[in-house]
Amino acid sequence: MLHIQKDPSAVTAALAEWITQTIETVLQKQNRFTWVLTGGNSPKALYGLLAASPYKERIAWDKLHIFWGDERAVPFSDDRNNAKMTYTHLLNKVPVIPEQVHVMRTDIQPEQSAVEYEKVLQGYFGAEGNSFDLVLSGMGDDGHTLSLFPGTAVIHEKAAWVKAFYLAAQQMYRITLTAPVVNRASSVVFLTFGANKAKALYEVLEGRPDTDVYPSQIIQPASGELHWFVDEAAAALLNAKPLAGQ
Repeated sequence: MLHIQKDPSAVTAALAEWITQTIETVLQKQNRFTWVLTGGNSPKALYGLLAASPYKERIAWDKLHIFWGDERAVPFSDDRNNAKMTYTHLLNKVPVIPEQVHVMRTDIQPEQSAVEYEKVLQGYFGAEGNSFDLVLSGMGDDGHTLSLFPGTAVIHEKAAWVKAFYLAAQQMYRITLTAPVVNRASSVVFLTFGANKAKALYEVLEGRPDTDVYPSQIIQPASGELHWFVDEAAAALLNAKPLAGQ
């Protein structure tokens, strides 16, 4: 489903309400909500909204179990660390239960961190059925999502749920969830805005399939929902456009 709003502020407001309603609805049927967060700059305003009234009071934070989609292998003190950003803008401001927040460790070797994180996930999810209740992700202007970058082998991972690899272009290790576990999620939502994303968004949604060039195409939930929350600038090249706000 494609949700187009006028500008980044409107996108953020609509997504904050949508996420909150999703959490409320799911928790009427079960006693926990598993949520994958994303890093980068795009979700900072979203996290700020969720950490403030009225969303802070509406969300049952004690029932949330928090995960991350990917991480840069830099210390938690480093501003590039996704977990640090999320704590700064969201988790430090809401009553989450620390034991239910699962960071990707960067104080050990990346490969070992991936192994440990997969064990955590296997403690939550079995080999069959849905995985996360919600995966929040973004898309780079090169079409990447998570740490699935164009031309990387991890795009095509079929077995492991978590992988670590050295990304030469950034001269650093990355740790990432893979398509097999993300595509078992009940809901995946992309937050994408800005004219710099327009070409990639068009190619991902309406271009020919080529996951090596546009890795975001690999995210296709098997039995769950896929939502894109975008602004008019990002959607400028799309042919199929719902009415604004839909």
